[in-house]
Formats: sequence, C-alpha cells, structure tokens
Amino acid sequence: MFNSLSDRLTTTFKNLRGKGRLSEADVDATIREIRRALLDADVALPVVRAFTGRVRERALSAEVAQALNPGQQVVKIVNDELIGILGGETRRVHFAKRPPTVIMLAGLQGAGKTTLAGKLAHWLKADGHRPMLVAADLQRPNAVNQLEVVGSRAGAYVYAPEPGNGVGDPVQVAKDSMEVAKSKLYDVVIVDTAGRLGIDEELMRQAADIRAAVDPDEVLFVIDAMIGQDAVATAEAFQQGVDFTGVVLSKLDGDSRGGAALSVAEVTGKPIMFASTGEGMTDFEQFHPDRMADRILDMGDILTLIEQAERTFDKKEAEKLQKKVEAGEDFDLNDFLSQMAAIKKMGSLKKMMGMIPGMSQYREQLDNFDEREVDRIEAIVRSMTPQERANPKLLNGSRRARIAKGAGTTVTAVNQLMERFSQAQKMMRQMRSGGGGMPGMPQMPQMPGGAGRPARGKKKPAGKKKAAGKSGNPAKRAEEAKQAQLRREGKAPSKQGAAFGGIDLDEGEFDLSKLPKGFGGMGSSGGR
Repeated sequence: MFNSLSDRLTTTFKNLRGKGRLSEADVDATIREIRRALLDADVALPVVRAFTGRVRERALSAEVAQALNPGQQVVKIVNDELIGILGGETRRVHFAKRPPTVIMLAGLQGAGKTTLAGKLAHWLKADGHRPMLVAADLQRPNAVNQLEVVGSRAGAYVYAPEPGNGVGDPVQVAKDSMEVAKSKLYDVVIVDTAGRLGIDEELMRQAADIRAAVDPDEVLFVIDAMIGQDAVATAEAFQQGVDFTGVVLSKLDGDSRGGAALSVAEVTGKPIMFASTGEGMTDFEQFHPDRMADRILDMGDILTLIEQAERTFDKKEAEKLQKKVEAGEDFDLNDFLSQMAAIKKMGSLKKMMGMIPGMSQYREQLDNFDEREVDRIEAIVRSMTPQERANPKLLNGSRRARIAKGAGTTVTAVNQLMERFSQAQKMMRQMRSGGGGMPGMPQMPQMPGGAGRPARGKKKPAGKKKAAGKSGNPAKRAEEAKQAQLRREGKAPSKQGAAFGGIDLDEGEFDLSKLPKGFGGMGSSGGR
C-alpha cells in the first residue's frame, strides 16, 4: 500500500546523501518534496502541515547542524515523526481482570468487520485465549451466516440466537451473550455490530446502546485503509458517537495510497492496534508504529519477519537440520523440500521479501514474481525418487528428463533448480565451517531479475593497500579530528541508513544475541 510513498521519500532522501552541510534551501526543498509525497498518498492536509512543520523545525535546529552526517540525521527525524503520527508506540489489548474481556467492533458497512472478527478470534486463540463471536449484526443480509462461516474457519464458537436479515434485537443479543460466555468459560467476547453505507443517527444510536449494554473493555473502530480522505471524517464521527478506544486498519494490502493509516491516529488521538494485510485467516497482525515507519522509509521490518518465522518453523525440523550440518552431513533435497514447505507456511513470499531493507530497488522484480514458483519447485523435487533426493549426484541427463516430464516442466527448469540447490549446499558447508548462515531458515527461491549466481571472471590482482594516514584535504582532516574527539568522549552518534546508503547499525543498537529464542545461529555465524 505504501509503495508509492516509500519510493517518493527514498528518492527525496537520496539527494541529501553525502552532503557535509545542509543549507536552509536544501531543507526547504526536502520538506517540499515530503509534503508532495504525503499529499499524493492522500494524507489529510492538517496532518501534512503539522508533520512537515515539525520536521522543518528540527531539520533547521542544532540537532542537524552539528551532526556528522546531516542527510542521515534528517532521515532519522522523518522516521521519528512518522512513528509519532502512527501512534508512537505499540498499543496492546487491555484484558479484563475478571473474564470475559469484551471487544466490540464498530465501523461502516463494507469495512470488513465480520471477516476481521474471525481473524481477531484466530489471533487470540493462537495466543492461548478462548474467544467467542457474537452475531449482533442483524441488519445486513446473511451477516449472521457469514460470521458463522468465518467463526468455523477460526475455530471459535459463534453465539447467534437470531437469524438476522432484519429480524431480532441486536442489543438484547449482545446483553445475553455475556451470560453465555461466563457459563461456557469463554475469556474473550467479540461483538460484531451492524454497519451502514453512511454515517447516520440510527447507526450511532444502536452502536451506543450495545456499548452501554455490554460495557466493553475495548471498542475497535474498523476502517477501510483504502478510503483516503474520507477516513478522517468517518473516524471523527465514530469517535463522537461511540468513543472507540483503538483503530483496526483493514485491506492494508490494497493498492491505494494509504493516507488513512497516516491520518486517523493523528486526528483522533486513538492508537492503531491491528492491521489486516490480506484475505487469509492469518493475514492479521499487531500494529507496530516503529516497524511501519521503517517499512515506509524502506528500512525493512526484520523483527516481524523473524516473528513470523518463529511461529511457523518446526523447531524439531530446525534442530534436526542443525545436528545434521554439525555432524558433517550434506544438505540434501529432502531438507530442501522441508524448507520449501516452511516458506509456504509463512505466507506470501512477496510480503516477506518486502520486509527486507532496501528492497524498493527491486520493486519491479517483486511485482512480477510469481508466487506459484514455490509450488513448481516442490513439484520438481517430488518427481524425484527417494534415492535421488538423498543423493542428487545421481541426476544425469536421462533422469532429469524424466523428472521434468513428471513435474510438467522443462529440463532447463530442473537444471536451474539444481544450480540453486548447489548454492544452498555450499552455504550450509560454509556455515559448518563457521562462514555464516542460519540453521532452520529456508532458502528463498531466486526471483526473476534478482541477484543470482555471481558472475564468473578473473579475480582482480590484489593491489597494494593505501597506507592509513592523514588526508591532504584540510576540511577532511578537521572532520576526522572531530570524529576522533567524539569517539573518545563516547558521543559518536549511531549510524542510520537503509535505501539511503545501506544499513550499518552498531552492536549497541542491534544486539543479535537479543533475537527471539531459536535464532541464535545468526549471532554465532561469525558475521553481521
């Protein structure tokens, strides 16, 4: 959703790279481009004015003037302010001291409340809770049936005493659901309320009556992230009529410009708590303002990627592979197949690749990448015999032709897969000898147009290294002396970066030993 905004901001910041000093004209030009990028993204005008005003004030202050790298300092300021307008910090669900915790969903018709109710139930169930869904939307045709279908997919009980389609009292249904939840020991109740095609008094009155009847711990306002400027007016109306406690962005995977996400939290003062990122039951995540800001500025979202991997990887399989590598055994095609299965469990490969820092430069390759490539690879490997998977050296020309025919592909595709598999084997051998890598992480299939096998050619002869010494440039010597003095005083600023010059975080800011359990291989690989 933020691709266009991300590309515009990345291009803007590239113009600042390498400048030793920023003039007021440089700052004004940068602010002007940021303003245009935000307005093109459909961010509300008052939010744009406040945002660019704060960025300009900080960019012209001593904070940037005294920085060793002013361009990167401006990037840091924009990142800080983006985090601010997205809510500042992660807001988690406030659970009741005495169950059940009641979560009420409100929003316009078509915003995706019913589907999101199922996703929220699935997310809570994975976290160890026993959620119950309440069908209090009795107006929209087949809303009750839809909730029952969604609830069955989520594995959650659905309380639906009324058929809906205009029949029944939603306030009474919501009130009765509290006793049902207590008697059946459900610790979370999610109430799906009716929406309308527009903001009206009847909608607000019914939502307010349901709120008074169930006294919810959380009232989540579900808003379609694709509606743009209308998001602000809708959010303000619901805030006055229902007084919600948090926002959920649905359809965040759409192709709109994403202005709603950057406007709602700033205008209403209510935090964004969750985001729906696809149509699948698992395409739902906690909203982290700092991580979303990093995505917008093309700094990636490695923490979310690691969390997804930790949830989906089979720890026993990872430990088995690690022991195999440590014992000196070669990585075979059975291991390759299990890692392909791990990739499929993680979800969309495009989304995962998009979380890697600096991937905006490969936007076209990502957009053109076919998600079915993983299925094709799996078909090729499954067309092999168990002996061939365990010992790929058996694959001669006739065997490869048979495999290609069985997988419905070409011999060229089989050869390309074996080349990539050979690279994976080499990486595993390097990891065994302390050269890097991470056991348990699957090898991503090669993207079309992406970086593949390094080009062959003669190595450049090793030349004489330039002796370290003082620069002949007086200004550069003064800068080096200043940096040395700051390092001695312990005041040297941390390095920032992403698409603006590459990530180069020092160990004090990004300690690999603090990664989630099961990812220690990253820290022990011998490199950063």
